[in-house]
Amino acid sequence: MSGKLYVVSTPIGNLGDMTPRALETLRSVDFIAAEDTRVGAKLLNRFGIKKPQVSYFEHNRRQKGEMLAERMENGESCALITDAGTPAISDPGTDLVALCAQRGIEVVSVPGCCAVAAALSVAGMECGRFTFEGFLSTNKKNRSEHLAQLRTETRTMVFYEAPHKLVRTLEDMLQALGDRPVALCRELTKLHEQVFRTTLSGALEHYRQTPPRGEFVLVVGALPAAEQGEGVPDEQSLMEEIGGILLAEHCGLMAAVRQVSARYGLSKNALYQKALRVYGRPED
Repeated sequence: MSGKLYVVSTPIGNLGDMTPRALETLRSVDFIAAEDTRVGAKLLNRFGIKKPQVSYFEHNRRQKGEMLAERMENGESCALITDAGTPAISDPGTDLVALCAQRGIEVVSVPGCCAVAAALSVAGMECGRFTFEGFLSTNKKNRSEHLAQLRTETRTMVFYEAPHKLVRTLEDMLQALGDRPVALCRELTKLHEQVFRTTLSGALEHYRQTPPRGEFVLVVGALPAAEQGEGVPDEQSLMEEIGGILLAEHCGLMAAVRQVSARYGLSKNALYQKALRVYGRPED
């Protein structure tokens, strides 16, 4: 009788997020397929789990996938873990899950942490419909084509990005998409967690002056409603939306105006002048 593949989510930073079911699964399987066995060892040691590990990552996935599937076909059970979060999300684990499905090996989800869901929950943006775009290509042509395809995207977009590529990514997004609201979620669940809600232009200005640190999840606004042909809210509704941002984020008037103007494709300066009449200057 075949074994099973357990797709086990692990913490994205705070080990307190490890679920009891995930721990039970790691203790019960025959072996663990880990993206990086060194990272896996730290996790297992933290919880006193002693199980053999097999490395399974981008550059050995084809060779190791067949071997892992054969072991499961012979009755062994395997837990698949990534360095952090849910395996198979922007991760080579997708191939192993597909291979098991082709061979009739049962695949079981052990859900838990996921950086995409964590970022959307704190972004303060519409997330009833969203699209996950993962990491942008380092190839300039592929990167440009990818962003060009998203120019008319009407859903909120989520990206992963490394700190050393963040400024370039913001530059490319601003050029391809125009100025949009963005929430930059850094080091989620970790000691230096930060959520920076601004616009693409505001983020670019900030990170050109302040070198980014830590891993980022970027939540980027959809095509502005005005460009979708849905119409723009009346002036009172716009002022109420700006007021809501001021209360929720304790930011300056211009920062709130930037978000609303980018969301609806409006003139930032014109909207700011109207907001001044309602809310006054910071010193008023």
